[in-house]
Amino acid sequence: MILAPYAARPEHSRGRRYSEPPPGTRTEYQRDRDRIIHSTAFRRLEYKTQVFVNHEGDLFRTRLTHSLEVAQIARTLARNLSLNEDLCEAIALAHDLGHTPFGHAGQDALHACLRAYGGFEHNAQSLRVVDELEDKYADFRGLNLTFETREGILKHCSLRRARTLGEIGERFLKRHQPGLEAQVANLADEIAYNNHDIDDGARAGLLDLEQLQSVPLVARQLRSVDKTYQRLSSKQRRHETVRRLINVLVTDLTETSRAHLARTRPESIDDVRRLKQPLIAFSAERRAEATALKRFLYEHLYRHPRVYRMTVKAQQVVQELFAAFFDKPRLMPPEHFEIAVAAEKTNGKHGRARTVADFIAGMTDRYALDEHERLFDPRRLR
Repeated sequence: MILAPYAARPEHSRGRRYSEPPPGTRTEYQRDRDRIIHSTAFRRLEYKTQVFVNHEGDLFRTRLTHSLEVAQIARTLARNLSLNEDLCEAIALAHDLGHTPFGHAGQDALHACLRAYGGFEHNAQSLRVVDELEDKYADFRGLNLTFETREGILKHCSLRRARTLGEIGERFLKRHQPGLEAQVANLADEIAYNNHDIDDGARAGLLDLEQLQSVPLVARQLRSVDKTYQRLSSKQRRHETVRRLINVLVTDLTETSRAHLARTRPESIDDVRRLKQPLIAFSAERRAEATALKRFLYEHLYRHPRVYRMTVKAQQVVQELFAAFFDKPRLMPPEHFEIAVAAEKTNGKHGRARTVADFIAGMTDRYALDEHERLFDPRRLR
């Protein structure tokens, strides 16, 4: 495939934090993707929740299946726009590596626990995972990914934290943009989770498609499905609707982004980075409709009593784990205890808090629940 002049090119990468010989039979971005797939944090995504806690059923999406779906959408968009598919895929597969157990509930709880110690941001934690926490290689900590993949992973970042991140945080301080592949992966994530949460919510019985008639973007696809097919099962009707939704959003994003690129005419990835506004975007009409869908899901799915009850329970689990480990770090496994001791010697309580947060953020849903039971159920002696 011929890349556009503004696409990321592995031979022009800004490089890795630690110098390495060229990968030989792969490009630099293919090497990034492969390292991500073989990482411990990536495997754990199989048992981290998307909306529903992992033990609620095998039919619901996890962070792993979500990441694979984001990668598929990102690759499609990259091909449509003559961008680097391998880089889009690497960013998509890595974007949730720093997510806590129990999804956003766990993230919010951990952020509250760390409020006095700099807070918790899952994008920054994903970068921390690939830069520091993965421990597999003899020559460096982390996965030693390229600048471009790391740039895409850090899609949001507070200015306070950006000041501590060196070159990778500069764009937040200058209010510049990342490369187009990072922009693509960001919106592929939005397309995936909005539409697949419809699927999971309906599968769980928390939503029905008739409720979604109030959302114009969904209502049009439902009418199209019902007009085309006379006798569909509820599963088929739901799937036909969701796949049309994804297609509409991918098509609009492709066409709108092409128009932005034709008007702006960037000649390189650095031209893209110097811009104040992203070039990968939905049309104004589709953006408004996607936002309305997001609001609907927030009110009817994420705040549904069943989900909300689990959210409250999950937050309590995370908060109680943090309090116990922070107060008595020796409760953690020996390797984490030793890291906490060393971090506290260097950075005081901030170091201890960050080590505890790293341990909890790396947990799967099931491990967090088991660990909580081991700590707080007196009948569990081990």
